[in-house]
Amino acid sequence: MPLDLALPRRARLTEAIAPHWRRPLLHLALAWAFLLLMFAHVVADMARQFWDSSTYNHILFVPFIIGWLVHMRSPELVKVTPQAWWPGLIGVAGALFLWLLGDLTGLALATHLALVLALQASAITLLGVRVTAALLFPISYMLFLVPFGDELVPALQMITADLTIALVHFSGIPAVIDGVFIDTPIGLFEVAEACSGVKFLVAMVALGTLAAHVCFVSWWRRAGFMAAAVILPIIANGVRAWGTIYIAQSQGIEFAVGFDHIFYGWVFFALVMGLLLAMAWPFFDRPRDDRFIDGQAIADWPLLAPIERFRASGAVCLGVIAALFAGIAAWSISARTVEAEIPAQITLPAVPGWQQVQAAPGLWWEPRAGGADHRLLAFYQDSEGARVDVFYALYAAQDEGREAGSFGQGALMPDTDWRWHSPGPDFAMGLSDRLQAFSDTQRLALTLYRHRDLTTGSVARLKLSNIRDRLTFDPHPTITLILSAPEGGPVPAEEALRRFLAATGDADAGIGEWMDRVAQLP
Repeated sequence: MPLDLALPRRARLTEAIAPHWRRPLLHLALAWAFLLLMFAHVVADMARQFWDSSTYNHILFVPFIIGWLVHMRSPELVKVTPQAWWPGLIGVAGALFLWLLGDLTGLALATHLALVLALQASAITLLGVRVTAALLFPISYMLFLVPFGDELVPALQMITADLTIALVHFSGIPAVIDGVFIDTPIGLFEVAEACSGVKFLVAMVALGTLAAHVCFVSWWRRAGFMAAAVILPIIANGVRAWGTIYIAQSQGIEFAVGFDHIFYGWVFFALVMGLLLAMAWPFFDRPRDDRFIDGQAIADWPLLAPIERFRASGAVCLGVIAALFAGIAAWSISARTVEAEIPAQITLPAVPGWQQVQAAPGLWWEPRAGGADHRLLAFYQDSEGARVDVFYALYAAQDEGREAGSFGQGALMPDTDWRWHSPGPDFAMGLSDRLQAFSDTQRLALTLYRHRDLTTGSVARLKLSNIRDRLTFDPHPTITLILSAPEGGPVPAEEALRRFLAATGDADAGIGEWMDRVAQLP
């Protein structure tokens, strides 16, 4: 038997990879496998959102799109030699530190973004600057793996409501708008969270970014296309909401809602997407046979030479990535043991000019503060009949399942008759919202968070303040205070809240000092 027939042969996949690419790709595969395994809980959380939330269903296609983008460049990529580049480890360290911050504060967006950034940074580290230049768009497009957009829902609800009422009036239907509620002769319609159009917008931005890169060369045309990709779904969603109301006037609410569920959704999005591409088609300026990159030009590009000189061993970089993760993980475990000392029992004090009373009859309202160590709910009334409901929650620490301001927590009670109506008035501190139940029950809720010397209505500012506790191992309690007043009483809700705030203590110290006294803080 000839000797060469007896020798083992490489797998076909290995043979298809250029020799100078095999080891760097192996290092990258090992790094990504390690990161995905170590962040398995983050991966699972992201995958659950991709699959369960219609807002993020489109992300299921993003990995395949990235693979396709890389494949289109593969004939030119073989002309570039990968070389590990140690400054990329700074990006890996930064991504892991961002994960630490998100993990310690329970901010899912931060942990999701950190995982994607770690994958990107490890690719830059193990493949080097020239390969990064060749794969700049596919690597950047990985950011669309991060599920984001829910933060835009309130603003999009208001925009959709304004567009809808304008179209309703233009079509001759008499209607009155109150926040996100539109009252028509056939009934009351709500521009709910699901009607905000956020899933259309985030999916269209992802699609628009891809199409702008693949179909255009001119940056001016790309910018114009992206502007259309943002504006068109917002306008289309307003048309969608108007269409439901318009059909309901002649066919009834049940028929309109059924038609909305069948026709709208992704079918409607597909039509809008087709319209956008059809309008842009005459302006596509990228040649069909375009290579997207010039591998030889990138390999010879002299401007990258000064940067490329910071070379390193891929195996060493792999070891450093593992060591960085081990250090960050140990820090996270240690920081999670940090909890502030809080009293065994707390009570809401008397407020000058106000007295505690029984809950008023009517629809029950009680904010949610899951995982809080103490929760109090009391009802105050002054001599003129102004009523304020006071909800107070005290946390020894912020962890998964016990986070002030997290999704489903706060003034708006999920899975109840209460709905978000509109932003409330400015109280200089805190965040106010108008809530509505049915067609005639409204209340104004003011949410405040307290940590150290910070009093705010911003969840982001609260989490940044809490990060300090964990990183420095110096714990302080976190407080949530929600003041709410019903509309329709002898005193308007806004006036009742302002009176109560003024009665809690020194105007210079503000409500924050009152919140501290309830928690018995020095």
